[in-house]
Amino acid sequence: MADLTTSFCGIKSPNPFWLASAPPTDKQYNVERAYREGWGGVVWKTLGEGPEIVNVSGPRYDGIHAADRRLIAFTNIELITDRPLDVNLCEIAAVKKNWPDRALVVSLMVPCEEASWRAILPLVEATGADGIELNFGCPHGMSERGMGSAVGQVPDYIEMVVRWCKQYTRMPVITKLTPNITDIRYPARAALKGGSDAVSLVNTVSSIMSVDLDLFAPTPTVDGKGSHGGMCGPAIKPIALNMVAEIARDPATRGLPISGIGGITTWRDAAEFIALGAGNVQVCTAAMTYGFRIVKEMIDGLSDWMDTKGYTSIDDFRGRAVPNVTDWQYLNLDYVAKARIDQDLCIKCGRCHIACEDTSHQAITAMVDGRRHFEVIDAECVGCNLCVNVCPVENCITMQPLTSGTDPRTGRPVGGYRNWTMHPNNPMAKTAAERESR
Repeated sequence: MADLTTSFCGIKSPNPFWLASAPPTDKQYNVERAYREGWGGVVWKTLGEGPEIVNVSGPRYDGIHAADRRLIAFTNIELITDRPLDVNLCEIAAVKKNWPDRALVVSLMVPCEEASWRAILPLVEATGADGIELNFGCPHGMSERGMGSAVGQVPDYIEMVVRWCKQYTRMPVITKLTPNITDIRYPARAALKGGSDAVSLVNTVSSIMSVDLDLFAPTPTVDGKGSHGGMCGPAIKPIALNMVAEIARDPATRGLPISGIGGITTWRDAAEFIALGAGNVQVCTAAMTYGFRIVKEMIDGLSDWMDTKGYTSIDDFRGRAVPNVTDWQYLNLDYVAKARIDQDLCIKCGRCHIACEDTSHQAITAMVDGRRHFEVIDAECVGCNLCVNVCPVENCITMQPLTSGTDPRTGRPVGGYRNWTMHPNNPMAKTAAERESR
């Protein structure tokens, strides 16, 4: 049986599935329910001190749904905890005492002043919590007060606050990064330079989810007005995967522990983050959508997949996809693949044909001998994969590589030089040493 236990910057948990800092981790009642269902760890909803926190009492959340009402994107305009600091601290201490084998990390956000951090850190450490997570990601409400993403978007501020925290606590420091930035590598480098033990990402994406066309106001709407909020859920998973990969393959941050966050709903999502270098994953929207019990499916699914692949621990496949992430100019331009339609699976809906005919390369026929029949014209197919994505039948259309010979569309030889960086005709070809330095 696969061993799912993890040790993330020294914080041990029975599995890699943690609840992210959010409404589900706001109080002892929720957290202990989560532990009973099997969650390996929890990041307590962000604590703060200073100006009073007052949340809106009207709508705080909104979503975008697929045709079957599955939630694909979720936004919130909620602030950090509005519960008293001393109440939170007492509950954290009680939970850690009752569940010593589970990870318990406390998210923090206070004004960007050394005195504020120096004051709150000993209070958290006294609870027995396993570590802290610095919330440099919240894009709404708190950012307007000079906290959250207002700090996370300035690498110098990140480094400064991390240094304060490392000075005033012995607990591991995890720095939570905002995706609302051009290049995620710079804040990650700053966190590492300041002494951060790990990074977690991504926090929510700044967004306006929709506009109410009766009220002409953004949603969620509070007394006729709306504000930008933080978007999460399955829709942000591709953004999160890319940013995790950028940090994992950056020579300046290589080896920095990463906690992956962003749209994780299934065991497969978690495995993808781990394959790109994450040491564990944090989940929020899936728990808010399906309840805490969803972790059982994640645990069983990941364990079964690892058994099938022969992996005995998370470390056996952690980061294995990182070497295969590269910059575009290093892709093999001599590699050619063509679409193939399985006629036994085809339901003759014609979506592949019309998508290709109207918006792509006119590479799929619609009629053969007067019959409604769809075939790929190899000479016109560029292997774009559009037909695969619009086809409603899984595996009906697949991309098949051409291993040798000539591309019927261009007449160009295929096969041979599989690594375009080594091709003598590539003006951007580099030496092995130069490529490795990237």
